[in-house]
Amino acid sequence: MLAGLFAAVARLPQPLLLALGGGLARLLRPLLRRRWQIARVNLALCFPGESEARRHQRLRAHQRSLAIALLELLRAWFAPDRALAGLVEIEGLHHLREAAARGQGVLLLTGHLMHTELATRFLALALGAPVGGVVRRYERHPCLEALLDAARRRRLGPTVGKFDTRGMVRALRAGGRLAYSADQDFRMNQVFVPFFGVPAATLASAPQLVKAGRACVRFFAMARSADGRYRLRVWDPGLDALLDAPEAFATRYMQVLEEAVREAPDQYLWVHRRFKTRPAGEASPYGR
Repeated sequence: MLAGLFAAVARLPQPLLLALGGGLARLLRPLLRRRWQIARVNLALCFPGESEARRHQRLRAHQRSLAIALLELLRAWFAPDRALAGLVEIEGLHHLREAAARGQGVLLLTGHLMHTELATRFLALALGAPVGGVVRRYERHPCLEALLDAARRRRLGPTVGKFDTRGMVRALRAGGRLAYSADQDFRMNQVFVPFFGVPAATLASAPQLVKAGRACVRFFAMARSADGRYRLRVWDPGLDALLDAPEAFATRYMQVLEEAVREAPDQYLWVHRRFKTRPAGEASPYGR
């Protein structure tokens, strides 16, 4: 039943899907108060010079974008190819084609931008080849996990669990492409580097993964414009030269991600507690 519902939503024309997302945003506002408070804290930390009214506008725009993004996930996983035709402009595909010609895997680094899964689907369609992803497994919900994992594998490419390092290395050594978001709040293998000027705990072991997989690093980001079309970019962020300097790698990674977020601030996952883990002696800004 869920698969049928998801498939129906995924096939909606883009204007109707955006309108539905606006209605869903109004429904979610009273239901996600705790998450909105997290977003308020993040926006205050990352845009400290702005007025309260301006940050409230940012929050409202984020609420709408988040609701639409939930529907875009269904489009990424369940929409037929024809439903996606003409919706995206892609720059930088040559980076992936050149790596494929070398037989080299690519760690497609990104962050918690809202369109990662849909962007991955667009890349797979444009390349005519799978683009795998590093994903979180929800083993407490095996039926739903089986449904979504099957959809990902069918529409995007192979999936690897976020803690399955060996699986990631195997995929990269085989010349695969793996979409990977490493901007979570990590408590292990972390360094604190600036993100919007705020020290953020950031994974320091990504360079080890790239070297073990004999891969290269490319960054990708996608933003949705007001008319519902998407702009997807893949580029070389200069991280390959920093594989032997984990802190410098993490610093550059956050710089590139911040630049991408600033292009469409409402489309970053501000409801995530990005700054939960703090340097020694510094309290969490989110409270308990």
